[in-house]
Amino acid sequence: MKLPRRRFLRLAVAAVAMPAVARVASAQAYPSRPVRIIVGFAAGGSSDIGARLIGQWLQERLGRPFVIENRPGAATNIATEMVVRAPPDGYTLLVFDAPPATNAASLYEKLDFNFIRDIAPVAGIMRLPHVMVVNPAFPAKTLAELIAYAKANPGKMSIASYGAGTISQVAAALFASMAAINMVQVPYRGSAPALTDLLGGQVQAMFPATVSSIEYIRAGRLRALAVTAATRNDGLPDIPTVGQFVPGYEASNWYGIGVPTGTPPEIIGNLNKEINAGLADAKMKARLADLGETPFPGSPADFGQLIAEETEKWRKVIRAANIKAE
Repeated sequence: MKLPRRRFLRLAVAAVAMPAVARVASAQAYPSRPVRIIVGFAAGGSSDIGARLIGQWLQERLGRPFVIENRPGAATNIATEMVVRAPPDGYTLLVFDAPPATNAASLYEKLDFNFIRDIAPVAGIMRLPHVMVVNPAFPAKTLAELIAYAKANPGKMSIASYGAGTISQVAAALFASMAAINMVQVPYRGSAPALTDLLGGQVQAMFPATVSSIEYIRAGRLRALAVTAATRNDGLPDIPTVGQFVPGYEASNWYGIGVPTGTPPEIIGNLNKEINAGLADAKMKARLADLGETPFPGSPADFGQLIAEETEKWRKVIRAANIKAE
């Protein structure tokens, strides 16, 4: 049977539009079941705290559980690959910080994924400096004294990090290079176990995030010597910057959310809108400020551009410090 030309055209247009209509309907119904938020570090660390804050916000706003799953190991590559292989439907999110996004290709030659290709940026959550802290039993009370101690005792000072290529490691490597000192790196599988050993005196120093260390600092259980950002931190206003002792030094971290590439843009846009709303909320902003962090709102494109810029920056640091995968 031959269809009239006008009816044929209407049917053809409808057929083309059907997938787009289905995607929009799916996005409007999202989420219709629990959403997993995968974190590549142990519970209690800064990325875990950030994930739980934003997960609770999304759960309250969208009416479905947002369940945190901690999958530490292999410098967060286990968590990343888990999300890369998940269906691109918005029900598996990845919370990641700068190094997994920017350093994976520089450290690991045989990964089964390419972060920039396989993870689509959704939204930034927060920007935060790290802070050089020492166990109170350590003799240095200022960063200048620590540098002097390390120079007088080369290779005897231990510094904890939470994995190859993590900001705690590359920040320490950049500091050691610029200060011309030699420190022994002691890797852990997350900031929480590293802080536990630092508090217990098994290691002497660390560059943790402010969010995971600020309460220990305020309680006097850790001594803060300097923050890693270019300016002082509102949460630790009396603590100087590393750059005041080592001119030109700067290292800060950020956290954000990604999804498998191919996730419908309508779902990415919806998540981005809700996350940005959370970051503008007065209670959320106050909570982040209390932790020494700054909200990091923006579009998915803004977040993607930051990832590209940071990739180049930290690639240079890794090569110069000859950092290798564990």
